[in-house]
Amino acid sequence: MISAFRRAAPGAGALRAGTGFAPCHHGEVLQGVFLDGGVPRPGLVTLPMAGPGSRAAFVPRPGTAPDAVTVSPAGRSKATRAAVLAVAECARTAGLPPCGGELRLTGDVPVGLGMGSSTSDVLAALRAVADAYAVRMTPGTAARLAVLAETASDPLMLDDARPVLFAQREGRVLEVLGPALPPLLVVGCTLGGGKPVDTLSLPAADVGDSEVRAWERLRGLLRRAVATGDAALVGEVATASARRGQLVLGHPEFDDLCAIARRAGAVGVQIAHSGAVAGVLFDPWVPDLRTRVRRCVHDLQADGIPTTRTFTTTPAVTVKELLDGPAHRRGDRPAGPDPARRPARVPAL
Repeated sequence: MISAFRRAAPGAGALRAGTGFAPCHHGEVLQGVFLDGGVPRPGLVTLPMAGPGSRAAFVPRPGTAPDAVTVSPAGRSKATRAAVLAVAECARTAGLPPCGGELRLTGDVPVGLGMGSSTSDVLAALRAVADAYAVRMTPGTAARLAVLAETASDPLMLDDARPVLFAQREGRVLEVLGPALPPLLVVGCTLGGGKPVDTLSLPAADVGDSEVRAWERLRGLLRRAVATGDAALVGEVATASARRGQLVLGHPEFDDLCAIARRAGAVGVQIAHSGAVAGVLFDPWVPDLRTRVRRCVHDLQADGIPTTRTFTTTPAVTVKELLDGPAHRRGDRPAGPDPARRPARVPAL
């Protein structure tokens, strides 16, 4: 049996102030209901984005009740629940008495846009408490506690870059789709004026056999896109998933977003299925990338769709290098997905 925690280095015994960090994401590439052993289950595949994230600091208060956790800024109830759950688990593992404490959260993840802000807060809190008790929490345990804290969780606790189909309400991986998503350049924007979306108020969609079959088809296409490094096929899957999401979200600008993407020569669009963030997806190795991206940004702004940041999932290559530098040469395109790829932090345009 695998332990829920890994002990930290020997010598780290007494309680101390702990810190933790967790990233966010840029919405989903695919979200729907998928078969798991013949049973339909909600699942999603997120689009990774380096840079923004949540930071947490947990200061234990020995002698206080384990559920006496205060949080700053106030109102972060999910992160508070996560800290309380983590205290119980970590104290038991470390052989130390559980206690309350002060949880402080900072970060730059926009709230309500569907970028995983609550999961980022929750994971940062879990990691800060684990650090305070000098234990290292495994991804599986972090996923379980995150679901307990917020009902549904994004797969931000998974530290590798492999794209996964994740059951957000169960906190487990349904399928590892392959080593890495094909390289993409993403022009980020917001729909609905960037107004936050209350995901709990969204109506539940009726899911029948035909819908599940459609999502399973998209799952198969995404699996193939990852195996072959096909950015265009990722764009096709993401656009189809985004269009299905509009049955619930109903963003009035969605058709315009798709038209702008087509005119700019993008491979597709993606959205947060529980928020307002969206992205226009480009194959970073196509000719005239700079011209395509500039046209996309111009058309988005002219249509009243605010742009946010442009970023890339290409390893060790910035947006500037792709658009201006020697790295952007047709002959440099990799033959397939790069297993070592990690999303790189890049500047906004």
